[in-house]
Amino acid sequence: MDFNGTDPSCRRPPPLALDIILNLDLFGIILYSVLTFMATVSVLIYIEECVYIYKKVAANKKSAIIWVNGAAPVIATMSCLGMWIPKATMFTDMTSATYFSIVVFKFLILMIEECGGDEAFLKRSKNKTFRISTGPCCCCCPCLPQVPVTRRSLFILKLGAFQFAVLKVIFTILSIILWTNGNYDVADMEITGAAIWINPFVGVLTIIALWPVAIMFMHLRNTLRSLKIIPKYAMYQLVLVLSQLQSAIINILAMNGTIACAPPYSSQARGYLMSQQLLILEMFIITLVTRLLYRRQYEPLPDGESDEESKMVVSSNNTANVA
Repeated sequence: MDFNGTDPSCRRPPPLALDIILNLDLFGIILYSVLTFMATVSVLIYIEECVYIYKKVAANKKSAIIWVNGAAPVIATMSCLGMWIPKATMFTDMTSATYFSIVVFKFLILMIEECGGDEAFLKRSKNKTFRISTGPCCCCCPCLPQVPVTRRSLFILKLGAFQFAVLKVIFTILSIILWTNGNYDVADMEITGAAIWINPFVGVLTIIALWPVAIMFMHLRNTLRSLKIIPKYAMYQLVLVLSQLQSAIINILAMNGTIACAPPYSSQARGYLMSQQLLILEMFIITLVTRLLYRRQYEPLPDGESDEESKMVVSSNNTANVA
């Protein structure tokens, strides 16, 4: 103990992987083995799903579905690496966040491709409008006007999601460069630190990117209901909440010292460890659910106009039979 009554080991940097292995007890060995097994199974399920998608799915949907399906396995894998190699936590978290930034854009593209592509979407949504008073930006502003569905508005929605995929990669590279120079530290909340400026800006970009996806989902949720778009969107949102919000809350508690240190882990390193272990379990479950949702026959979506006409014909025939 030092003169403040704090264990000096609680101030140490994250331990090496070898130190973790040497300090594991029986429970730790079982826990680490089970979590590693879950992460490995998640990757194997994803690989098998990629093979299925490559063989069964039309070319215009393959890329989007593979990217979206990979969110949970990638996060589980990065969390597993961070669990075994605590010193690499910053890089594994950055990799997961960067991948998910691309998933945000790809999920928007997936919804459009499920309609048959841009042209089919515009034809199907002719004379319709986007409701922009939705989360995460404007859910509290129901008075906002509805925007007509045009090629320009569709491009703006795509651009809103695409900017996050590009800028997140740029800021990740910038953060790594600053880290090598000693200017970037996730735990450094001083006004002179780079993290206090980069992280809030990335947060704003995230909100801006999530908004177009929410707008598109609200517009297509009834059209794509037969394709299970609602549970798919729920899984996408769940990955977002667990990988971003849950991790942020745990890390904030750790930096404030709410989570006690447990040598060889400092309070912050133990917070990262808890977050990663939870994510492995959660992403494993999401991987299983996602496989069930996307494991289907990918047939073209029926045309909206023909559906309406067929319903009118059926209803008129039923009326004639009753008469």
